[in-house]
Parts: sequence; C-alpha cells; structure tokens
Amino acid sequence: MLIRDERSEDVSRISQIHYAAFKGHPVHPPGAEPVEHHIVERLRASGALALSLLAEAGGDVVGHIALSPAVVGDDLDGWFLLGPVGVLPRLQGQGIGSGLVRESLRHMRDIGATGVVLVGDPGFYTRFGFVSVPGLIYTGVPDQYVLAACFGSKAPQGEIIAHEAFGVTAE
Repeated sequence: MLIRDERSEDVSRISQIHYAAFKGHPVHPPGAEPVEHHIVERLRASGALALSLLAEAGGDVVGHIALSPAVVGDDLDGWFLLGPVGVLPRLQGQGIGSGLVRESLRHMRDIGATGVVLVGDPGFYTRFGFVSVPGLIYTGVPDQYVLAACFGSKAPQGEIIAHEAFGVTAE
C-alpha cells in the first residue's frame, strides 16, 4: 500500500470513496444519503483541507483521510480535526484506514501541531493514542466518542469547533 498526498486528478475519486464508504453506514439514519464526500469537497473549496492523504493498492485509489484546522476551547491554533476517513467497503478491515490514520498523525506531529481531535469509535481510535479527555466537548456527541491525540503536554479543554463544512446535511 502506498500513502500519498492528494492530487488534482484525485478529487472525483475521493468523493466516490467517501460516498461508498458511508452509504448505509450506521452513523446515518436508515435511508439517509452520506454527506462525508460533501464535507471533503467543501473543506477543499474553502482552503481548509490541511491534509488530504490517499491510500493506493495495486495502483488504485482505495482510501482517503482528511484533516482540517479546529478551534478547541480557547485554542485558536494548533489543533486539527481528523475526518472523514473512508475506505472502499470491499477493502475495509485490511489495515488501509489504520495506515491512513498513522500517516496523518505522523505528518501532524512533524509540522508541530498541538494535537488532533475527532469524533469516532474509541474501539478503533485508541490504538493510535486517542483518548477521551475530560472537559473536551463536541456539541451533540456523547463524551466517550470525543477523542484527542495530544503531541505535547497540553490537554485539550472546551468545545471543539469544526469548520462550517461539517454542518452539511444530506441533499
């Protein structure tokens, strides 16, 4: 598997990956269309896509991860929100998503980020160093699904404010 930065010719494939990965996913009400591909498109269009990595297997693009700047409590800089991350359904469970998460965290450490926050399954993300932090909030989400990976001694406190692209609803 090769993990690389997004290129302009990858844009439509990235949307296809996220649509396929989240179609029928339990995070959406039954019958609802996925919105994750729209989130990535809107992050890109607004210049808020801080990191966009692709996974290739056998020469085909099969997975994608996005990170965007986030406000965390009083911290206006240094924190990034991970998501969405998507892998083609037929290839899920083969380590592609894990590889994308590991590489994105390595990159964020290398650029001096304070840390990465996300909303997700602790059963998946704790293996990468994400933990639930008391006082870290994402409005409308139960605390156990609000996670952070801190790269220094400063723990995130307060509400996570994501880019407005995350407010998109099914069309």
